[in-house]
Amino acid sequence: MAENIYPISEQMMSRADKEALLCQRGVMVWFTGLSGSGKSTIAMGVERELHKRGILCRILDGDNIRAGINSNLGFSSEDRMENIRRIAEIGKLFVQTGVVTLACFVSPTNDVRRLARDIIGEKDFKEVYVSTPLEECERRDVKGLYARARKGEVKNFTGISAPFETPENPTLEIDTSCLSLEESVRRVVDMVVSCSEWK
Repeated sequence: MAENIYPISEQMMSRADKEALLCQRGVMVWFTGLSGSGKSTIAMGVERELHKRGILCRILDGDNIRAGINSNLGFSSEDRMENIRRIAEIGKLFVQTGVVTLACFVSPTNDVRRLARDIIGEKDFKEVYVSTPLEECERRDVKGLYARARKGEVKNFTGISAPFETPENPTLEIDTSCLSLEESVRRVVDMVVSCSEWK
């Protein structure tokens, strides 16, 4: 720990106090997969469904994080690791406040996902691998990034000029080329409700 840093956590209200207030348990749902696989689309559907059920939820997405707190980071392996480290630390704060947190990040390697899991904690970390094949993600190309990457205009682009490592033991796997959005959302919601509802 850095010199002259004195955490005040022992003087703050506890996680249990906050979860009791919300009548829910905090959990991190970490969506990983290629760009265009459907991570954010599923997360937005999950957020709406959880809201209907009275479950407080927050989405952390690659674009909104990189436009703000991580705007100084690029896409080198070092910057990708730092990007995930910061996101995981922010996500941990939400989870410890009792908020269901949906993180949507390519997070392309097992090492970077392990870093997030270690920061947030095994008990609170649920990994959802959106395993939509590269061909389908590239066909969608919702942001035009694959076309630019193929032309060499986007460097270190996962799936084209940078690797994506398949998650070793995801909590849930969803292929949006086979499953509808409604079914994808339902599967994630069922998982979240089973581990976040206040008993």
